[in-house]
Amino acid sequence: MLRAYIKQETVGELRGTWRWLGWGAVGGISILLGCLFVLIGVLRLLQSTVFENSTSLSWLPYFIVLATTIALVLFSQSRIRKPFLYRKEI
Repeated sequence: MLRAYIKQETVGELRGTWRWLGWGAVGGISILLGCLFVLIGVLRLLQSTVFENSTSLSWLPYFIVLATTIALVLFSQSRIRKPFLYRKEI
């Protein structure tokens, strides 16, 4: 009975942890690639339409995309609700 309990509390928890980490990694990489493609698209859109013939303001689209990226990172960090996989209640 002790052996079954130890297996339940270690192997079961580890399987859940690996599953949680695996799906989290897949989701994180998917979101990262999606944001990257959208930000590159916004950069190209700004360069080709708004700042098309401007030589003195050629740095501005990069600054806009950088500011947007920083805002997205700060927003995503503020939305993290679960910092630990398991929280032990004492």
